[in-house]
Amino acid sequence: MTQTLQIHPENPEPRLIQRAAEVLIGGGVVVYPTDSTYALACHIGDKNALERIRRIRQLSDKHNLTLMCRDLSEISTYAKVSNSAYRLLKAYTPGAYTFILPATAEVPRRLMHPKRKTIGLRIPDHPVTLALLEAVGEPVMSTSLILPDDEHPLSEIYDIEDQVGKLVDLIVESGACGLEPTTVVDLVEGAPQLLRAGKGDPAPFM
Repeated sequence: MTQTLQIHPENPEPRLIQRAAEVLIGGGVVVYPTDSTYALACHIGDKNALERIRRIRQLSDKHNLTLMCRDLSEISTYAKVSNSAYRLLKAYTPGAYTFILPATAEVPRRLMHPKRKTIGLRIPDHPVTLALLEAVGEPVMSTSLILPDDEHPLSEIYDIEDQVGKLVDLIVESGACGLEPTTVVDLVEGAPQLLRAGKGDPAPFM
């Protein structure tokens, strides 16, 4: 049975965070909490772990994948950010927003949208998520824990353990997460385009 680590949602224990980071760095797939929903994560460079996540979610190669970043400087490493896009990112991060931007050469091609060469990026507002990113030392690939044919993400740990416990390497529990995924905004063409209204207030992008 996959191990479940209980980590304090506001004061995450460094020892436990390090254990979760080691699983990610070692090529594992991890369920972890964010400021929107529970999500699946893997190391940015691990092809096999990414394919496992694609199978769990039954994602096509056209699905926009997301990099969870610690700060704006990391976003600038992995995406081409115009001045206007930077101002929006600064205003609305950290928070429950995912921004679609043109990917840089730092992003593995398998993570990009195959035609648009874009990548989703976000900076979460959750102590556990940020501590985990700091321990890994670079962004992680992330996608909400929404199973095929489900309308909402899995939010209860017993459901997560029951439905994906055998498919992942570690579950990080930090109490309740929401059912509403992030608000997704496309910044590729300059003017923001709202792709999905979610937990982040969509009004500024409508």
